[in-house]
Parts: sequence; C-alpha cells; structure tokens
Amino acid sequence: MSLSNLLSIQDLDSKIIWQILHTADEFKNPNGGKPKKVAALNGKTVINLFFEDSTRTRISFETAAKNLGADLINFSAKGSSVSKGESLKDTAQTLKAIGGDIVVMRHWASGAAARLANANWIDASIVNAGDGTHEHPTQALLDVYTIWKHFGDDFSKLKIGIVGDILHSRVARSNLLLLSKLGAQIYLIAPRTLLPMGFDKDHSTLPGVSVSYSLDAVLPELDVIMELRIQQERMEGGFFPSATEFSNLYGLRKERLSKLKENAIILHPGPMNRGLEIDATSADSEKSKVLEQVQNGVLVRMAVLFLIGTKS
Repeated sequence: MSLSNLLSIQDLDSKIIWQILHTADEFKNPNGGKPKKVAALNGKTVINLFFEDSTRTRISFETAAKNLGADLINFSAKGSSVSKGESLKDTAQTLKAIGGDIVVMRHWASGAAARLANANWIDASIVNAGDGTHEHPTQALLDVYTIWKHFGDDFSKLKIGIVGDILHSRVARSNLLLLSKLGAQIYLIAPRTLLPMGFDKDHSTLPGVSVSYSLDAVLPELDVIMELRIQQERMEGGFFPSATEFSNLYGLRKERLSKLKENAIILHPGPMNRGLEIDATSADSEKSKVLEQVQNGVLVRMAVLFLIGTKS
C-alpha cells in the first residue's frame, strides 16, 4: 500500500498504520545504537519547511532523511522572506523551482499542511510535522511505536491516560485518533477548561474514550500515562488558577509513581516543563520512556519518508 502524503491520522487505515510501524522496526539496529542507514532515497530531496520553532522535530526529520541517503534542505521562516510577508504560495513555488520531492512542514496555522498538499503550487509530497492546534501525526506514530514495543500488538488490553492541556494539543488529537483506531481504552484527564468541546465526564465524541477530572482516581488503572506539555504559547487566558494548582492536581509527581502499575510506562512528547506537568523524579525514573520516544521518532520518520519516497 502506497503513502503519498501524511497530513492526518484520519487519512490512515489500520493496514498503513501497521506498515509504518513494521517498516520503522526494520530500521532498528538489533544490536542497539544508531538506526540502520540505507540509500533508499538517494537522489531525492527532502525539505524541512518550518514556520514554527521545533528543534526536536526538525532534527529528528533531518536525521531520518540523512539516514535514508536523501539530500536535505532546512528552510526556517525566521529571517527568511516569509518574515517579510511572503505568502505560503510564493514560498511553495520557490521550493518547486528548487525541486524538492518531500516537504516536511510545520506551521502555526491549523490546516496549513493540507492546504499546501491540495493546492497546485508544488510537485512534492507533504508530511505534516505539526499544524497549529490540529495534528502532529508522526508524534502519535512514534508514541504508538513506543507503546507497541513494550506491550505488543493487542492495544485493546491497554488503558492509556492522556493528561493535561488536551484542548490546545495537536499531539493529543493525533494520539486520540490513532489509539482509537487501534482499539485502546483512552482516558482524557484534565480540568474541564482544558478539554475540547464534546468531551466531559459523562460524554465523549469518540468510542473507547472516557474523561476524568481527577488524575488520582484513574492512575492505578493505567498502563500508559502520557503527560502533555502545557501549551503556554497557545493560551490566551487563564485556563487554570496557577501552575502550582495544576501541578498538584495533574502533574506526575514522585508521590504518584508508587500508584502506577508495576509495568506501566510514562510518555511525554517534550520538551518537558519539569516541575509543572512532570517532576524530575518521574521524568528520570525507570518507567519514563521519554528518551526512547526520541530514538523511536527517528525510526518512525524514516519509515514515513521511506514509504512516501519509494512509492510506485
């Protein structure tokens, strides 16, 4: 099955999801260490088009492209013609003239990646590396890959808690869609003010999704706890009274670690606000798989670029 673009988890069926995961696994070095390097994209050009800062995601895609033998162009909106008022269309046409084959795009506006993919401005495949508060598909895929490597194929047995700023989080949206497709039981854990419309403790707009206003009430049931970064740059008002209160009620703290199942794991998309959504003890504990997520991110992004770049 071919993959032309990656814009949203909604566009993926279970077959392509598992194909991405298994392809990522093929790039894993069985002896540990760096992923395998192959020349699968030799002669192809990958362009990182970032209208928002994101060192982790950009470097991950950059490493993935280089591991596949692709030529790489990093394009940052800051200091470029974009900061002087150049439109997305003008930028895309410039990249078309350069000759990019795959454009990895991060943008502050929801829907920007789909807009670029659906317009006739550029002859390239588009990978959404995060668009506004909409989605971040490859982050969800690497999270699921991490969960899969710890718990195996049957997601229907897993209870996964997504905690914190769900309202503003594109990571939460992509994970909700992906984990629902795989049959996991999902708990959204947040104050009412940080939940999207359609979600409350008595109602959910997705099957298999429950809502809790209390972390402590559901913590002992969870196999996976995914703490989200507080999206301070996206907040325009007071969504909770204080950082201290949020940390007390929803932060993963030392005293909560003992309540987790013995084999439970902790995920965080990064960067972490230590002391807010997660404390140092939790972030550095054996249950924390944050660094594994970073390593797995390269594998998953290699898989996505490989499947797009080698499609027939």
